[in-house]
Amino acid sequence: MNHLPLHGLTVLEFSQYLSGPSAGLRLADLGARVIKIERPDTGDACRHLSIKDLWVDGDSLLFHTINRNKESFTADLKSAEGIKKIKALIATADILTHNFRPGVMESAGLSYEDTQSLNPKLIYAAISGYGKEGPWKDRPGQDLLLQSMSGLAYTTGNEKDNPMPFGLSIADSLCGAQLVQGIIAALIRRQKTKLGALVEISMMESLLDFQFEFLTTYHSSGELPRRSKHNNGNPLLAAPYGIYTTADGHIAIAMVNIPQLAQAIESEHLMAYTQEQAFSHRDEIKSQLARHLAAKTTSYWLQRLHSEDMWAMEVLDWKTLTAHEGYKTLEMEQPVTTTRGKRIITTRCPIRIDGERLFSEKPAPALGQDNIKIELQLKQWIS
Repeated sequence: MNHLPLHGLTVLEFSQYLSGPSAGLRLADLGARVIKIERPDTGDACRHLSIKDLWVDGDSLLFHTINRNKESFTADLKSAEGIKKIKALIATADILTHNFRPGVMESAGLSYEDTQSLNPKLIYAAISGYGKEGPWKDRPGQDLLLQSMSGLAYTTGNEKDNPMPFGLSIADSLCGAQLVQGIIAALIRRQKTKLGALVEISMMESLLDFQFEFLTTYHSSGELPRRSKHNNGNPLLAAPYGIYTTADGHIAIAMVNIPQLAQAIESEHLMAYTQEQAFSHRDEIKSQLARHLAAKTTSYWLQRLHSEDMWAMEVLDWKTLTAHEGYKTLEMEQPVTTTRGKRIITTRCPIRIDGERLFSEKPAPALGQDNIKIELQLKQWIS
């Protein structure tokens, strides 16, 4: 769509798995032309990474979700001919992204310094696991490992639970989104100065930034955050913050005044506590509240809490969520028909431009699908 903000920009994506490709997906949704540079024969390793053993057109479902709206160009970076073609593409591109370990692009002669001689206006955006220096730089930048290393696994679960990771790849997703922020900032500067930029981010730094509240609290107090014994929602927040079992499901309660809560749900036990005790007596309050809420249904409690304008919502699974009118109003579903005619439903770009939702039905590319078209363009550029 010619009216999208990044229309006319070309991105070369030397990225695999999730963090780098998720950044490329967002750039593509915003109008950029994104060309995946893939290994001949095997391609992006994500093509072979199964989710629940779900495959579409011979590639993993995950590959299709984060590589729609892109092109695929295969090139052997270990051959002179492959490097020649890649350098010709770099000379005409606007943005290059990669999420290889430190040293991989350098060994192929495609470092930031190498590309600057080919295209001084290039925005060179790199993701690593832990940065280019230090004792961790060569460690695998995998999401679960990074959650564990960063301390994030101690924020979920109750006090006596083992370290507990998020149920999704939060480091990959955050890092990809923040890389896009850096790229957009570099594009704005390029518009003013005509200069390219080196944009770097590591998954570890993304997760540390994500935990700014916890780390700031730790540096200020010298004490580790303590998860509550019951219904932990956030180790830094007082009762009643958490998720509670009801007679027919679960309910989430956020920041709520304890005396007002006690009045709304008619709990004599909670009426014994003041708001000043919400943190010092957190476990006692949560324990009493859990017992009280278990006696009635979710809808019963929500009616009482919402009538007092208190922050509480039901806990939905995906089946219930997708059937809800609130979900349908958002129109977040993106139908995609693959190159072989298979229809899948994924999510659209969450951003709206001038009130317009951004949809794109272009499917993830087959390996090397765009080689002929791109090589014809290369011949024109080189000649």
